[in-house]
Amino acid sequence: MAEATQKSYYWTGFRAGVPFVLVVVPFGLLFGVVATEAGFTSLQTMAFSSVVFAGAAQFAALQLMVDNAPMAIVIATALAVNLRMAMYSASLSLWLGDAPLWKRALIAYVNVDQSYAVSINKYEDEPQMVLSDRTAFFFGAVTPVCPLWIVATGLGIWLGDGIPDWMALDFAVPICFLAIIAPMMRTMAHMVAAVTSIVVALLLAGLPFNLGLLVAAVLAMVVGAQVELWTVRRAKA
Repeated sequence: MAEATQKSYYWTGFRAGVPFVLVVVPFGLLFGVVATEAGFTSLQTMAFSSVVFAGAAQFAALQLMVDNAPMAIVIATALAVNLRMAMYSASLSLWLGDAPLWKRALIAYVNVDQSYAVSINKYEDEPQMVLSDRTAFFFGAVTPVCPLWIVATGLGIWLGDGIPDWMALDFAVPICFLAIIAPMMRTMAHMVAAVTSIVVALLLAGLPFNLGLLVAAVLAMVVGAQVELWTVRRAKA
């Protein structure tokens, strides 16, 4: 009975992850094309997507490398862009922290924006789910997403300039994040942090090496955390 329930949750997660294929594939194709045009070999590009496994951070790092930015800036920017993963992990640990070490390691590797978004929403909507059902749902959600990221990168390398302009692959990036972020804007802290990051990033867009993005990310997290603390204190008062 328990195994049947896990299978059910796996396929529920799978269905929740399928819509993201529409943005993950163009996203991966675009990275394959851009990295190749930037001078990366096919092996380097595939390794980038397979090891780093973080689309937004990969694009940010790639652009800085093309601009010959200092390696310290490249690393700091990639870490800043991916700092949200640390917050994702802290959030997921409340629901998946008791899983075996090998499962947690695998979850950490394949945890991406899409898997986190659908999983955390599911866990909060159905807190009665047991650990095995939660992990089954999570792995179901990443199944249609993560392998296709690698495959799409390879296709981007192979197709290169053969991809027609009308496909407008560059639209995949903002569409992907809008689809992820919109359902997660549930509290005042979330909305204030999002608005802060947008405003500060726009104001500091002229800084070299995308340093404005670093400042915006840090400031948004600080402001969001302060709003969250203020909300909790007000609720207790």
